[in-house]
Amino acid sequence: MIRFSLHCDKDHEFEGWFRSNDDFDSQAEKGLVSCPSCGSNKVGKALMAPSVSTGRQKEKIAIAMSEMAKEMKEMVKKVRENADYVGAEFAEQARKIHFGEAEARGIYGEATPEDVEALLEDGVDVMPLPVFPEDHN
Repeated sequence: MIRFSLHCDKDHEFEGWFRSNDDFDSQAEKGLVSCPSCGSNKVGKALMAPSVSTGRQKEKIAIAMSEMAKEMKEMVKKVRENADYVGAEFAEQARKIHFGEAEARGIYGEATPEDVEALLEDGVDVMPLPVFPEDHN
């Protein structure tokens, strides 16, 4: 989808979304594009400034990503401090807890993608914990 800045013959400005430039041209030729303000179907594309990332925007993004990584690390730390590590038994233990066959408690461990899919199909809520490079040291 492409967003175009549009204008009518009465100088009203508005936006429209189209599959392609050709899609806009085809609809405009058939009179299917009209101004939401006055209803005119004499509509053209306005010049649009390209979206360019500045150094300041990149810096803001980098800071936000750094903050997000810190928060994720803190969340993983809290899970590990407050839950039982069950290793490769994770899928089995999670299913037992879910169906009331074992004491309800927080757990974490390892599971294959197939195990996770089966747990989700059984209605067991699971969430992957990210592994950070420093976790391998």
